[in-house]
Amino acid sequence: MKQRVTLNINGTEEEVYAEPWWSLAQVLREEFGLGGTKIACNTGDCGACTVLLDGKAVRSCLILAVKAQGRKVVTIEGLRGKDGGLHPLQQAFMEHFAVQCGYCTPGMILTAKSLLDENPAPTEEEVREGMSGNLCRCTGYAKIVEAVMAASARMRGEHR
Repeated sequence: MKQRVTLNINGTEEEVYAEPWWSLAQVLREEFGLGGTKIACNTGDCGACTVLLDGKAVRSCLILAVKAQGRKVVTIEGLRGKDGGLHPLQQAFMEHFAVQCGYCTPGMILTAKSLLDENPAPTEEEVREGMSGNLCRCTGYAKIVEAVMAASARMRGEHR
């Protein structure tokens, strides 16, 4: 029997009737059309489904939508810069060629956002460790680390 679930998705209160076993990833994609949240492994191992839940990076394939009741969800579609344009992480990923096929990119960017919110000036090693739960089959990670480091500097007012 479906249950009513109210979520704050990308700053907007949304309501959906969800089966108790539906994942947050499934609801975001199928009920709200937010295709940036990818479903890949369905076991939380790859990070493609990463969203921010109350500001923390989580694997949305592992969270039941009904357990997210009343919480704040940010997907890649809701990530914006201060001027409403691209977030510095999105800009840095483009500038540093940290995107190839793009499948992992939304999860990578949201994981990096959570990391930089907690540690605005990470070392390269801290970035590598913080991003280690997200898998990419295309980039080799070097460009992703460069992009996160550059975004960190830009967000702190430095230029990199």
